[in-house]
Amino acid sequence: MDLASKIRPIYDYPIDGIIFRDITTLLKDKAAFKEAIDKMAEAFYEEVDLIVGVEARGFIIGSAVAYAMGCGFVPVRKPGKLPSEKISSEYKLEYGTDSVEMHRDAIEKGQRVLIVDDLLATGGTAGAVVNLVEELGGEVVGLNFLIELVDLNAREKLKGYNVKSVIKFKGD
Repeated sequence: MDLASKIRPIYDYPIDGIIFRDITTLLKDKAAFKEAIDKMAEAFYEEVDLIVGVEARGFIIGSAVAYAMGCGFVPVRKPGKLPSEKISSEYKLEYGTDSVEMHRDAIEKGQRVLIVDDLLATGGTAGAVVNLVEELGGEVVGLNFLIELVDLNAREKLKGYNVKSVIKFKGD
């Protein structure tokens, strides 16, 4: 199945010149959603204790991958959303900074963690999540994305980590 064809492009969103890759069209197609999750789950043969999913679409993809792989799931949230003691990591945006948070007790030292999200663009969010996992003593076995925007060269920021993606968009 051509999974890329199941992703709806929305032009000039959220600003002019951007092509937003809308995964809701893939999610509603039961065969495409199943194939995408199966491919993501099969991409990592290493033993994984936990999937870490990034708010918000990473929750949808990550929890489904965790179920398929038979492991636990840990959410990474935007600031102010988690109720217990947390740690945070800041990352750069094109104009300014943002941050993500994780519960301090979410990962135990030595646990093998796979970071899952819907989209790899510049790598800023992914790098911040790597920092959170490693700060808690987790071992990042890889990063797994439904979509990768190849032209943004995020893999450079994630050098040394096993990065995989199911769908790659280049140019256009």
